[in-house]
Parts: sequence; C-alpha cells; structure tokens
Amino acid sequence: MVKTPRARLLCVLALATAVGLFIALIPGHRGWFDVLVYYGTVNDWVHEGGGVYDYLVPGTHYGFTYPPFAAVVMLPMSMLGWHTVIAVNVALTAAACALVLYWLVDPIARERGWPRLFAFGVAACLLAALQPARDTVSFGQVNLVLVALVLADARLLTSGRSRWAGIGTGLAAAIKLTPAIFIVYLLLSGRRRAAAVASATAIAATLLAALVAPGPSWTFWTSAFGDTARIGDLFYISNQSLRGVIARLDPETSHPVFWLLAVGCVLALWAWRVRRAARQGDVWGGFALTGLAACLVSPVTWVHHLVWVAPALILLAGAGLREPEPRRRRRLLWSAGTAYVVLCSSVVWLWANRSGDPDGFVGGSAYVWITLGLLVFLPLRAATPTVHRAAAQESITVLAARS
Repeated sequence: MVKTPRARLLCVLALATAVGLFIALIPGHRGWFDVLVYYGTVNDWVHEGGGVYDYLVPGTHYGFTYPPFAAVVMLPMSMLGWHTVIAVNVALTAAACALVLYWLVDPIARERGWPRLFAFGVAACLLAALQPARDTVSFGQVNLVLVALVLADARLLTSGRSRWAGIGTGLAAAIKLTPAIFIVYLLLSGRRRAAAVASATAIAATLLAALVAPGPSWTFWTSAFGDTARIGDLFYISNQSLRGVIARLDPETSHPVFWLLAVGCVLALWAWRVRRAARQGDVWGGFALTGLAACLVSPVTWVHHLVWVAPALILLAGAGLREPEPRRRRRLLWSAGTAYVVLCSSVVWLWANRSGDPDGFVGGSAYVWITLGLLVFLPLRAATPTVHRAAAQESITVLAARS
C-alpha cells in the first residue's frame, strides 16, 4: 500500500491519467447515441405531438424502447438544450457510480485498513476503464443509475432501515423491465415487505405514466412491449446474453426452445444460490447474483448493460482479499483480475463477423461466460456485523416458516 498522502494522490492522478488516455485513444466511442434517442423522443412528443414509440432517430431505425414511465421521467429534457442534457446525464451517472463504489468498496477499505479516499479513487479509475461503464457513459445510457437505485435497497436492508427498502427497485423496474427480477429475488430471500413495496412502487409509477401518457402506455403494453426487433438484431455481437449466444450459432432460426431451456437452468441455479445467500445473511451477494442472472436471461443484454456484473466483480475481489488460505486467495484474486481485464478489453468484437465459428462461440461470447462463471462460483459471505446478523436471522426465520 502506498504510504504517504502525497504518494497516494500522485498514484491516483497517474492512474486517472492512464485511464483517461486509454478511453480517449481506443476506438468505439458512441457519440451519446442513446441519450439522443431519449432527447429526440421527448422533444418530438412534447413539441411536435409525435408518438413516443413512433419516433426514430433520423437516418436510423432506432427509437424509444423503455416503458412509458421512463419517458415521463425524461420529460424535463424537453426544456433543456442538447449539451445541457449530456452534462446532466454524465453528472447523474457519476453520482450513481460514487454511491455504488461507496457502498461496495468502502467496507473493503475499512476491513483492510486502507485509506478510504485512496481506495475510492483507485476503484473509480478501475470502474471507468470497464467497457460496460465506458459504453454507458459514451452512449448516454441510464444503466448505472438503475444499478444505484437497486443497490440502494441492499443498503437499506443491511443498515437497519428496511422499512423503505423496495422503492429503488420498484422505480428501476418501472423505468426498465429487467430490474423486475430483483422483486423476485426479494421474495426468494424472504423479504416480503420489501418485495411488496417494490411491486407497489412499480405499479404506482406505471399507473402515473398511464395518466400522464395514456396513448404511449397503451402502445407499449399492447404492442411495443414484445417487439424485440425494435431493440436490434439478437445475433449482434454486442448482445451478450444467452439468447445472443444461441442466435449467433444460427442467425436464421431463433431456437426458442433451446433458449427457454437455458433460461430455466440459469434461473434454477440463481434461485438456489440466492436462497443460500439469504440463509447466510449475504444481502450484497444476493443482489450481485441477481444482477448476473438478469444479464443472462434477458433476451437482449448489450455490452453496456453488463454494469450489473460490476458488483459481483467487486465482491469477488473482496472475497479474495479476505481469504486466509493463500492458494484459494490467489485463485480468487486471479479470477477477479482476469474477468476484469477481459471486460475492459472489448475482445468480443474480434469475432464480430465470424461469431459462428468454434473459436467465435468461445471468444465472441466471452462476456457471457464470465457472467455465467460468476453466477456459479461467486463466494457467499456469512454476515458477521450485528446488523447483518439481524438481517440473516430475519431471512432464516421467514424461509424456515415457508419450508
């Protein structure tokens, strides 16, 4: 560990400079395309009287794909200029990153006796280099904000304020459908109250959207909801989900049965692991496992959606640092480091045009295999602090009553 405050500051500055140069020089900058979709949709809806799900970015076939509540949340964009919208998007993403890192990295720093600001600075640089995080910022996506909303509930559940847990998950599920799996996690882990709060929040937000935007709400829930063609080609290399793997093997046929079987196996494994996490009182582990499962079972998981993998990577590194047995410690840290490097590398794009080859099956879906490996092998931690023990006992009591 770097010894003096000056040396630590210089270390973080050097790392931030290296990461900044890496981001600036690598190809694949996205030009704020997704926030352009949001901005164009809202302005067309408010100022031109267009339909939320009819608008397409000029010269493309891409339009708004989120539930109507997301469009309602984004209505303030119609009062802002383009560059201001970008600045607000970046600021919200940065704030979300800060919260997520504080919740996940700060406990590790305190356990290890590391200077907390130094650990936070290093972790922020490492997160910035991760391709899903880079793409989220470059596209102007909302992924990291959704991660922060969901993990806010984990924070509440582990800090003795579970009365309010579920609101973040409900809002995230109303903005984008994928986080709804966290409501199922809350049920499986015995958190019925939090699951009820999340469900009520999601329903209330959806009903609010129906009042504000009845036409778009009708369109989304009756037609746009199931139209995956609006999102993009399933076989596109950026789709790092189980459905993407199967689609790349045979782009001409969807093979829904194979996909549903794979999804069923993943969900069964996930349910077993999160119930085990609940028995051990590992709330953060349960949330991390659920984020991994969401990425795998979603029909479309673009690379920037894989920010849901970041909590599992941090927990894996923390487990390695905490492990007293040297051999297992090295294995855990090497696993976390290797997964991190691969997720920084954009390696899947090497197989963008030949993902159906045998090597393409492995390399072109590398992020899928990392996500699946984390779902299978992420170590779970028995809760030891008083608050965590209380949370564990609550979960054990509820699960025992249901058995």
